[in-house]
Amino acid sequence: MSVNLLPLLPLRDIVVFPGMVVPLFVGREKSVAALEAAMAGDKDIFLLAQLDPACDDPDRDDLYETGVIASVLQLLKLPDGTVRVLVEGQERARLETLRTEHGEEGEMLVAGIEAIDSVEVEGTETAAMMRSVVDQFTEYAKLNKKLSQDAGENLADIEDAAKLADTVAAQISAKVADKQAVLSEPDTLKRLEMVYSFMEGELGVLQVERKIRGRVKRQMEKTQREYYLNEQLKAIQSELGGGDGDEVNELQELAEKIEKTKLSKEAREKATAELKKLRAMQPMSAEATVIRNYLDVLLGLPWGKKSKLKRDISEAQEVLDADHYALDKVKDRIIEYLAVQARTNKLKGPILCLVGPPGVGKTSLGKSIAKATGREFVRQSLGGVRDEAEIRGHRRTYIGSLPGKIVTNLRKAGKSNPLFLLDEIDKLGQDFRGDPASALLEVLDPEQNAKFQDHYLELDIDLSDVMFVCTANSLNLPQPLLDRMEIIRLEGYTEDEKVEIAERHLVHKQVEAHGLTENEFTLTQDGLRDLIRYYTREAGVRTLEREIARLARKSLRQILEGKATQVVVSSENLDQYAGVRKFRHGIGEEEHQVGAVTGLAWTEVGGELLTIESVTVPGKGAIKATGKLGEVMNESIQTAFSFVRARSPAYGIKPSVFYKKDIHIHMPEGAVPKDGPSAGIGMVTSIVSTLTGNPVRKDIAMTGEVTLRGRVLPIGGLKEKLLAALRGGITTVLIPEENRKDLAEIPENVKQGLEIIPVAHVDEVLAKALMEPPTAIEWTEADELAAAPPPHSGVSGATAH
Repeated sequence: MSVNLLPLLPLRDIVVFPGMVVPLFVGREKSVAALEAAMAGDKDIFLLAQLDPACDDPDRDDLYETGVIASVLQLLKLPDGTVRVLVEGQERARLETLRTEHGEEGEMLVAGIEAIDSVEVEGTETAAMMRSVVDQFTEYAKLNKKLSQDAGENLADIEDAAKLADTVAAQISAKVADKQAVLSEPDTLKRLEMVYSFMEGELGVLQVERKIRGRVKRQMEKTQREYYLNEQLKAIQSELGGGDGDEVNELQELAEKIEKTKLSKEAREKATAELKKLRAMQPMSAEATVIRNYLDVLLGLPWGKKSKLKRDISEAQEVLDADHYALDKVKDRIIEYLAVQARTNKLKGPILCLVGPPGVGKTSLGKSIAKATGREFVRQSLGGVRDEAEIRGHRRTYIGSLPGKIVTNLRKAGKSNPLFLLDEIDKLGQDFRGDPASALLEVLDPEQNAKFQDHYLELDIDLSDVMFVCTANSLNLPQPLLDRMEIIRLEGYTEDEKVEIAERHLVHKQVEAHGLTENEFTLTQDGLRDLIRYYTREAGVRTLEREIARLARKSLRQILEGKATQVVVSSENLDQYAGVRKFRHGIGEEEHQVGAVTGLAWTEVGGELLTIESVTVPGKGAIKATGKLGEVMNESIQTAFSFVRARSPAYGIKPSVFYKKDIHIHMPEGAVPKDGPSAGIGMVTSIVSTLTGNPVRKDIAMTGEVTLRGRVLPIGGLKEKLLAALRGGITTVLIPEENRKDLAEIPENVKQGLEIIPVAHVDEVLAKALMEPPTAIEWTEADELAAAPPPHSGVSGATAH
């Protein structure tokens, strides 16, 4: 074939195929010159794609080998100097030579080209391939939005395989290199296969794109629909609610709150799910109210909010000393806790249980601990709580269900590490609704309370940072609950401590409460001591505070009536303000009495003096006990009576007396229940005194249980009992020898005010307690036989004639 010379037009990003009409924008001077040269001749031009589209002045190495001879159909020069040209591809040609020429139109590229003849193919394989390409292109045209819907309509009419391959190759989206490969391929069948392969790969991409577009469209439609519906809902709710749209605003606020609050992962998932439910509900429905309340509780909890704890031990000591006089043992325990916390920065909250009579300052001590440690203070009284749901909360299946007291108070505190005071824990009840004491096990166990679950919230709440303090009047608690607490006893105050507390706190508090000034009302120390001695008899200071309040009221009345401008209450005029004396202070008994023993008892309200009386009456050696005594006390009486009867000669008692007389033991105040294992030695002393006529010393009191061998067993509540003895004016107290070790914890002024004598055997008790030491008598078996009653005849008086 001969080589033809044609002007060359390099193409940047396009490959033109034979039979393809393409508009081109030409701006390069050489290209414009080539077009003008073509227009001046037979309008033929050689189109050849560049290897690098960015090259502005391509040479032989920057151009592909194969191009297409095209006819210029139309040429239009634009105002900016560029040319718009419409070309139609005619046939393939190969670049043989390339040179630059200077013509009338200017410098241009001239290519020496050689036409390429296509290899004609026919047969069933070609027909099948053509049909596949047409079908494939139809699918391709449906997915490719850049093509018109009728792009593939006339393809079926094309019978020439080469024309079909070029037509399809011109319309598909492919890289320049791929299209150039199709243009360069002389074999028509291979061109069809290449076009089919490109469409196959592109179809996969287009199908994925279609899926993505569909998914995006659906999401957008859903978002638009939700927005539209929400706007409608706003409008409807605005009309129903008076135009303010509060419900929608509330939902928005809840969503923002969930986002801002430092919820745990579990709590955030729960809150998000509940808010999603709430959005789908009618705002005025009962279910929506339940969810709204739930979210309020959940978001109201102090997630991640902690009080900054105080670590200054000396400052904490000052706070405790300023708020409470005495109670050194409790203060030491708190300071120890603070010391560990200051060193380790992390300590599982200790469970302290303050046990003591009413009025000794258990609750107020809890407040002082909170103040000293820098914690928020929350108090929950457990008196009368008998439903487990009070602790764990109600499940949300119930109408009006609420969280438990623990969660409620934690929410009220606003911090996750408050001091939580569980007041009156020994007053917990129990009924068919569950055992609240058992529910408290999880709360008070340091190993479990990091994941306390409230039935209402159904989430794990961390209580490990909470400092729990419990108060109780007695240790009448379930053993598992008791096992989780550290017991600290507050036994009560001595007279001197009460005077100090009143002068430091109580008088000033009542003066302020009644609107008096310090100058208008004065209570002297003598008057205060008499008030404590003759008008109160308690372990704490609650009654004392009431009596001081009474004095303040009467004083205020006198001042307002103009009878006085200043009131001074002393021991001389105390009865004018406080009334008749309620109690007797001083000697327990007025005189030494036979059979009357002063015992010491422990009660929930402190220690008490307990009188034991006994008399002998004609009878047959029986013993009778009255005074509303418990089972343990009755057994003590039986044990004491058997011991005295077995040892009677050693105490100067003739055994024959038991055949002639009964013994009646009574404890005054018969309506008051009495029980406990510490009255044994008092019973023995009373029985021996009655049978021997030997009086018991009036200024002595005793406590201790007795065995059948006469040993004195230890007792509990020693401090309370000694305080009661001191209040009652007793000078000597007999205590079991095994309680000697407990004297270390007794205040010095108590030990100085009492003579405390430890005893190990009943013989020591009788030697100290009776006016005259017992004198043993001789008693033989002959005496026993002589004194024994005649044997019963077995015949009743009613049948003997």
